[in-house]
Amino acid sequence: MAADLNQLKEKFIHDLFVADGLGAVIEEASYGYARCSMEIQPRHCNALGIPMGGAVFTLADFAFAVAANQEGRDVVTQASQVTFLKAARGKYLTAEARQVKDGKRVCFYEVKVTDDLGTEVAFVTVNGYVING
Repeated sequence: MAADLNQLKEKFIHDLFVADGLGAVIEEASYGYARCSMEIQPRHCNALGIPMGGAVFTLADFAFAVAANQEGRDVVTQASQVTFLKAARGKYLTAEARQVKDGKRVCFYEVKVTDDLGTEVAFVTVNGYVING
């Protein structure tokens, strides 16, 4: 079931670190799934001129949040593991979050981050804790 993107965007516009700082946008979402993206800007890059791990991880964590915080559920990251696979060389990053387990208090997601050239940049797993819903 597809989520109402306008409602999700309105909800997450208040996540100023992601909305203003990262410039991430929600492209698609349904319960247990989200695709979010960002344009890579100089402020996201390290001294080597590639996106910093923190920017890549933040986009992945945002995609998880959008996928998990739907249908009246409030979910926070309990633990996560990030593996950086290759440096992004494109102009955009996309994170796709997919639910693996949906429990009453704990959920588990996989998030893949790629650039617009098809480079697999990072793989993230997230244990979420359901605080409401």
